[in-house]
Amino acid sequence: MVLLAYGINHKTATVDLRERLAFAPDRVISALNEVRERARLREVAILSTCNRTELYCSAEAQDTGRLLGWLSDYHALPVDQITRCTYEFWNDAAVRHLMRVASGLDSMVLGEPQILGQLKSAYAVAQEARTVGPELGRLFQHTFSAAKQIRTDTGIGTNPVSVAFAAVKLTKHIFSDLKKTTALLIGAGETIELVARHLHEQGVRNMVVANRTLSRANALAEEFQARAVTLGDIPLVLPQADIVISSTASPLPILGKGAVEHALRQRKHKPMFMMDIAVPRDIEEEVAELPDVYLYTVDDLQQVVDENRRQRQEAAAQAESLVDRCTVQFMDSLKSLDAVETIRAYRDNLEALRAVEIERALQQLQAGGNPEEILQRMSRNLINKVMHGPTVQLRQAAEQGRVDQLEIAQQLLGISSPSDKSR
Repeated sequence: MVLLAYGINHKTATVDLRERLAFAPDRVISALNEVRERARLREVAILSTCNRTELYCSAEAQDTGRLLGWLSDYHALPVDQITRCTYEFWNDAAVRHLMRVASGLDSMVLGEPQILGQLKSAYAVAQEARTVGPELGRLFQHTFSAAKQIRTDTGIGTNPVSVAFAAVKLTKHIFSDLKKTTALLIGAGETIELVARHLHEQGVRNMVVANRTLSRANALAEEFQARAVTLGDIPLVLPQADIVISSTASPLPILGKGAVEHALRQRKHKPMFMMDIAVPRDIEEEVAELPDVYLYTVDDLQQVVDENRRQRQEAAAQAESLVDRCTVQFMDSLKSLDAVETIRAYRDNLEALRAVEIERALQQLQAGGNPEEILQRMSRNLINKVMHGPTVQLRQAAEQGRVDQLEIAQQLLGISSPSDKSR
């Protein structure tokens, strides 16, 4: 049995190719059964996300020819177009790769947690398709345990490494319960969309999206059950905003000191958290002079992001060490299983020999033979049969001068060499 991790990811393939090699969720089960039969795999699971498509396999031999042929046919892509972007890891390298993926060490955003859930889903689908068994089952369970240990013992996923996430995390320093806050998001681009997503994940349900064009504001607002307004409506909604995060492409400030001061009076000076992620700035610098306003700029956030990225890199080094250790543990466990299988097979052989000799002895006893002679003969026959195979191998080793094999045999059989006895 050999283990294989085979696929592409964001580092080896373009978005276009990743899209063409992706597996639709409703076709994964049929694909699993098809690839197992076509590529002659013992077990297989498929992980397909926006950033990677990978197959984790248990196979009889170290060969990817049939697997590559199936991928080419299934996705109607030339083989050379696939091979330019694919990678393959075998045995302990495959184990290590899977653990790095599960821990977020191989992700576009270092340490991101979503991939572990996606792996668990991939394993569950393979279980439903009955294309995984004890071999990949042990690997995935060991991997999930390792990923949990890595997240517990290191800070790989604790520090935000995006400006949007850092902005949302900073709001927690001002408000103990974000669920009770109202957020005003100015702009409707990618950064504000990420901010909205992070706020929504933190339980913020009262959000207002202000944008120059109402249609774009509506599109974003609908996704998070928010309210959409134009930039001209900001003075009307600002007094209700506990959190204001702005990221537009405006060449001039959108929020001035006077408008914020007026809103604070209506709020009876309840604190207001303001984050200006735009360059040039959307919020006048003088707003920071107002009491009860906590104003941060993109430079403040960048310092947080850079420091967190450094801390995450340090945690990643610790995580890599844990991955190496967990990989060794898993491979050692496989070797132990090999020993168990060998012992079981050896015991079965001895039981078969014993059964034959007992049956022969019983027949002789029933025929009236001498019990003592029969028992003596049975024991000699059993010893001779047990010793036959090892004796042949030991003689061959001696004839070939294989002292190492003779020493191993002595250890296995628990006997001393003649030289030891003479001392």
